[in-house]
Amino acid sequence: MPIQDEEALSAALWEMGTSGTQTLPPEGGRSVVLAYFPDEPGLEARLREALAGLDVEQAPAEIASVDWVARVREGFRAFSAGGFRIVPAWEPPPPRRPGDLPALVVEPGLAFGTGSHESTRLCLAALAELAAAGALGDVLDVGAGSGILSVAASILGAARVIAVEIDDEALPVARRHAELNASPVHFVRGDGSRAIRSGRFDVVLANISAPLLVQRAEELARTTRAAGVLILSGFLVADLADLRAAYTPVGEIDVRVEGEWAALVVRRRP
Repeated sequence: MPIQDEEALSAALWEMGTSGTQTLPPEGGRSVVLAYFPDEPGLEARLREALAGLDVEQAPAEIASVDWVARVREGFRAFSAGGFRIVPAWEPPPPRRPGDLPALVVEPGLAFGTGSHESTRLCLAALAELAAAGALGDVLDVGAGSGILSVAASILGAARVIAVEIDDEALPVARRHAELNASPVHFVRGDGSRAIRSGRFDVVLANISAPLLVQRAEELARTTRAAGVLILSGFLVADLADLRAAYTPVGEIDVRVEGEWAALVVRRRP
């Protein structure tokens, strides 16, 4: 792959769940990156789909004994997303210039959501834009995953952040990210926002799949206050028609797109 695309490749591999990456010396002006994954059915096909937008040649490689901690630290590099600088936990935060947001510290490889995927970047950018226009108030993060969006909302000054996640393995990761960023996020194990009382949140985040967003449109909408905002992502541009149909009754829709991925910012009608 071209050397200038190496950072984009590394970010994509982490979002796919790599256990570690290793960058080898360039060959013929192209970078060579080894990425380690558990041997799972269909892995190569999923990688080809995820990396389709990059100039990458993909091939299996023999692996030797690996120091995974060293590989993780070697393969993950700080990057920018949605106005934030995403920094691995083992690196010191970069110096802040006037107007910069605080660094968002992550431990990559533990769960989906390091900020590198398009859907996460779209949510981060929309959240930062909303915060720049006024106080976020109370924020609900539905399907919080690794907790990156919850932590970002706290960093941006949310009065209260509630994160709901059904996956028992993801919750410790989310709590760890809140701890690393000194963010007072309250985590709840639950299925979507079913257990959340109506009309309690100014901003609702949901970076989940298109079918779930469509299926739970009414459920998500009812959690917001009268003039609340929903930031929704996790779906492809091809799904936009279905998402528009589901959320047009809720409020005014602003569509954001990055590559093949999209997000909606829905402003409730009072």
